[in-house]
Amino acid sequence: MKCRHCGTTLVHTFLDLGFAPPSNAYLSTEDLRRPEKYFPLTIMVCDTCWLVQTEDYAQADELFSAEYAYFSSTSTSWLAHAADYARKMTATLGLGADSFVIEVASNDGYLLKNFVAAGIPCLGIEPTASTAAAAEKLGIPVWLEFFGERLGRELTATGKQADLIAGNNVYAHVPDINDFTRGLKAALRQGGTITLEFPHLMRLIDQVQFDTVYHEHFSYLSLYTVGRIFTTCGLRVYDVEQLSTHGGSLRVYGCHDDDARTTTVAVQQLLVQEQQQGLQQLETYLTFQPKADAIKDALLAFLLEQKRLGRKVAAYGAAAKGNTLLNYAGVKPDLLAFVCDAAAAKQHKYMPGSHIPILPPSALQQRHVDYLLILPWNIAAEVRQQYAWLREQGTRFVTAVPTLAID
Repeated sequence: MKCRHCGTTLVHTFLDLGFAPPSNAYLSTEDLRRPEKYFPLTIMVCDTCWLVQTEDYAQADELFSAEYAYFSSTSTSWLAHAADYARKMTATLGLGADSFVIEVASNDGYLLKNFVAAGIPCLGIEPTASTAAAAEKLGIPVWLEFFGERLGRELTATGKQADLIAGNNVYAHVPDINDFTRGLKAALRQGGTITLEFPHLMRLIDQVQFDTVYHEHFSYLSLYTVGRIFTTCGLRVYDVEQLSTHGGSLRVYGCHDDDARTTTVAVQQLLVQEQQQGLQQLETYLTFQPKADAIKDALLAFLLEQKRLGRKVAAYGAAAKGNTLLNYAGVKPDLLAFVCDAAAAKQHKYMPGSHIPILPPSALQQRHVDYLLILPWNIAAEVRQQYAWLREQGTRFVTAVPTLAID
């Protein structure tokens, strides 16, 4: 296998989670009687450009199908994050009726609806029909396609160059990261701005967030590596913010490489921090596996103990990270009775691999549970607050990453 960015032959394994189904391939009752697709879930690291990436097995069109079940609007905290971003960028860039905003991977319109409400012309690029249809109902124009250099050139040819291109949690999901970045370059107006948000590799390593590894994530990114990719494609990272979203993310600000804006001191400071944290040292990656195994073992020991004691454990959040964790630990419905999720598209289906039933949150009112395992730990505070009434019934909240914690 070659590095997807620089072409170096990959020989170093960062993390091996065995075999797993695609983490968003939720199952219907009928699906339970059919064979299920599994792919190796192994993460490699390039010791030239330090891009961390999955092995090439699953294809993007198998992972992001018409029935793709992740809807961004499910999380209230994420909606607030998107609204804050729209206000900030509108003010900072002076966006108005004469501007044009493109969001790549626009999902269900969670972000662009803010620009529509402000009267700023926009366009969503989204390959999954289910989420694109939801966005169109909000009055957001959507092109139902995967983004890359060809589409970026087509946007320019049709007069749709952007003043702002936003990409939230898509950069890690693209199989050809060079082609995608060249597409950003092609679709960006002179003087325009690109913002990309993605989970920060440094935080994944610090917090042992191994459950954020799944087939839909082709890449795991540091500022250092993104800067290299941008430079190769004629772009420049001129600013960066560290965000709390998704357990610790970066928002990088990009422009054409000949843009007059100066690069901020925040970029250099974070590059130094990454280097000090060992992100360009092979040992950092080769010592990660035992830390992931310890989290898996602790969760499994907890669930087995509760089963022995006759206590009932359920989970909240049929999230991709939850599927990675449960499948690696080999958890089945005998240890975890059900998972609640607010997304209607996931309800009354089953978790891939583990086949744990997914129920609406109302099930928590009808069925007493002794412990509620919060799988999307990045919104654990939101879940604890929203379901605080469970404590009055004796339910305790549990998170597994970075260490097992019981409230």
